[in-house]
Amino acid sequence: MAELRVEIDELDRELVKTLATRAGYIDRAIELKVIEGLPANIPQRVEQVVRNVRDRADNYGLDPDLAEQLWRRLIDWSIAREEQVLGCCEIP
Repeated sequence: MAELRVEIDELDRELVKTLATRAGYIDRAIELKVIEGLPANIPQRVEQVVRNVRDRADNYGLDPDLAEQLWRRLIDWSIAREEQVLGCCEIP
């Protein structure tokens, strides 16, 4: 069990690292959305991301419903982060 826990802990470190990298891309998206006059929330893009995640989850044997719940939470956080910045700088 101890060896398995070490592997799980390592995987958790990698997941956190990957999520931090994703957050950096969100920061770049904010910059581009300001330039392009785009809103934080683009519903059709949200649904595209969720569809992609569900498909990938299914392909890897992960419960698509679980993946969707996790990603919707991640997307909600990302949109809130974008709105916090864009709210002060939105282009009319």
